[in-house]
Amino acid sequence: MEDARVTALMQAYLDAEYRWEWGGEWYPLQIGATAPDLEATFPDAAEFGLLSAWNPQSLERPEETNRAADATLHAALRASGAIYRPGFSSARNRSWREPSWVTVGLPLADFDALALRFGQLGTLFCRRGEPMRLRMYHARPAAVAAPFVDWLPAVAG
Repeated sequence: MEDARVTALMQAYLDAEYRWEWGGEWYPLQIGATAPDLEATFPDAAEFGLLSAWNPQSLERPEETNRAADATLHAALRASGAIYRPGFSSARNRSWREPSWVTVGLPLADFDALALRFGQLGTLFCRRGEPMRLRMYHARPAAVAAPFVDWLPAVAG
């Protein structure tokens, strides 16, 4: 994947809105900020993430294909025994929107494995009391420096 495309997608992810559902209400998540609503709702959880199975590598696929992948991710989350909640990611102008899942207490290695299994380029993850971070499953482009972004070159390409 070209560095310019990865950089543009990273910026789109940083600019996006993220939300998760609990009790019929939608709560925000923000890269670079802690997740107080998640922490208060799940006081025993040590880590939280947001991932999707839609549009691997941010390449648009037919809705039917995305829904099937989402059902498979949902089944994997059920099988993991972890707590999870519906979520979504969207552009601030709503030009794109993707259903997602918020994970609660899913260990980082398992979270990353699911993200890679479903071909995701970017996810969100944080530990209790720490700011939410964007995880990019790609080597960091040479000219890119952004706070709250983790690059994982050893597990993606």
